[in-house]
Amino acid sequence: MNEVSKAQAEVIEEFAFFEDWMDRYQYLIDMGRKLPELPEADRTDANRIKGCQSQVWMVAEACGDRLRFRAISDAAIVSGLIALLLRIYSDRKPEDILGTPPDFVQALGLESHLSPTRSNGLASMLAAIRGFAQEQLETA
Repeated sequence: MNEVSKAQAEVIEEFAFFEDWMDRYQYLIDMGRKLPELPEADRTDANRIKGCQSQVWMVAEACGDRLRFRAISDAAIVSGLIALLLRIYSDRKPEDILGTPPDFVQALGLESHLSPTRSNGLASMLAAIRGFAQEQLETA
C-alpha cells in the first residue's frame, strides 16, 4: 500500500465518524478554512483550474522525488475539497499519484452529495493533479 492509498484510507475512516452529510459538509468547510493563504502572485490565469464553477488556483512544485501542491478557492466547500485533495496527494511521489485511483470519491459518496458543478470541479482538480504528476514523471 503506497502513501496515497494510506492517505485515502485515513480520510475514509475519518469521514465514517460523521453520521450525516450536514456534518460532513461542515467538516469539509472547516478543513478549507485551515488552508494556508495562496499569495496573489500565484493567483494567475496559468494556475487557475479550468472546469470549476468557483475560482480555484493550484500550484505544483517538485520537491525531490515528490510533488507538493498549494491551492485555494473563493468558495468554502471547494476549499474543503482542496484541503482533502492536498491531504491525499501533496508530498507524494508522482508514480503513486498516477498509480492509485481516487477511490475516496466514491467511498465518501462525494459524487452523489455534491452538485454537478462541484463534481465537475472536483474532477478538474483531480485531472490537474494527475497532469502535474505525469509532467513530473516525463521531465524526471
